Amino acid sequence: MKKTLIGAAIIGSLSSIASAQSSVTLYGTLDAGVSYVNNESGHSNWQLSDGGLDASRWGIVGSEDLGAGRKAIFQLENGFDVSNGRLAQDARMFGRQAFVGLSDNALGSITLGRQYDSVVDYLAPFTETGSTGGLLFAHPYDNDNTRNALRINNSIKYSSQVFAGFSFGGVYGFSNQAGGFAQNRAYSIGAKYQNGPVKIAAAYMQLSRPGSSTGAVDTTLFGPGTLEVAGAIDPAVDFRQRTYGVGASYDVGPATVRASWTHTSLTDIALSASGQRLFNDASAKFDNYEVNARYHVTPALAVDAMYTYTRGKVSITGDGSSAHWHTLGLQSTYALSKRTDLYLAGVYQKASNGVSAQLYGSAESSTDSQVGVTAGVRHRF
Repeated sequence: MKKTLIGAAIIGSLSSIASAQSSVTLYGTLDAGVSYVNNESGHSNWQLSDGGLDASRWGIVGSEDLGAGRKAIFQLENGFDVSNGRLAQDARMFGRQAFVGLSDNALGSITLGRQYDSVVDYLAPFTETGSTGGLLFAHPYDNDNTRNALRINNSIKYSSQVFAGFSFGGVYGFSNQAGGFAQNRAYSIGAKYQNGPVKIAAAYMQLSRPGSSTGAVDTTLFGPGTLEVAGAIDPAVDFRQRTYGVGASYDVGPATVRASWTHTSLTDIALSASGQRLFNDASAKFDNYEVNARYHVTPALAVDAMYTYTRGKVSITGDGSSAHWHTLGLQSTYALSKRTDLYLAGVYQKASNGVSAQLYGSAESSTDSQVGVTAGVRHRF
């Protein structure tokens, strides 16, 4: 009996040690609301929507202590539409993130799987849509991915530790195609510096011939419409997307002020009309200049304001036409608890030079302006 008790005690202590060395956490966000858009193809649209402020998701994050400051780490994150229960990200089980890797207290971390690019990690937090704002605040077409519309498959990612306020990282996504190393690959780098209330960051991303289901990026920047990525039609077309930019923020009391500039260039795209390809060698460029601010009126109540000026240009065999978008947004959030808040957001967009206004997530307006409003509730666990 005595030996049995001693054995049980030893097993129990070993189990406690193993439990202390490993951790697994379940987390998630549920976001639903009612949205209104004044003009979608000439008609107003009321709807129950998902993710007006944050995309609904659930995930598992875990680590195992390997000793000497090293850990095995993983994260699986599922995206879904809370309004109907459907899976997001092309019906993937873990479409938002899925990776495993190693971290070191001195050297940083290396992870492998489906992951965010450096624009999302380093630059997006200085934009309204990539920080505290909803999807309505995204730049036209989310041309710079600050709304995180795409992820990088087959990727290896490095993230450094923080050295005197400075951190950096990079991602490389493989094409996974024999004989097509550059057919559908992606890479990006980014860096950030923080000193007290001041933060600055920069990032760069390049996508090469995206669009296949096996490569690094299977979601193209534009779908069928005014602009259509040629690589999604013909993989032989040498489509490239390059995005880069800088951002900065400053905290002063209950307020945070942010500014950012992003540039996106697209080469070898196709212009289409009603699904009919018209040109194969067009190019497009976008510059987004944004200022935004958040002010905590009370610990529970926060108000956001944002203005973005976007300049776009499409060129066909050297002939260029330009367009401009002015986007103004306001948002308020009220925390009912640490996990639950209510929100109200409104965005107005004005386009020019014959381009229709189109807030992200909405259909094109029949005019050069569009207004979107959403009110909802978000719960995090």
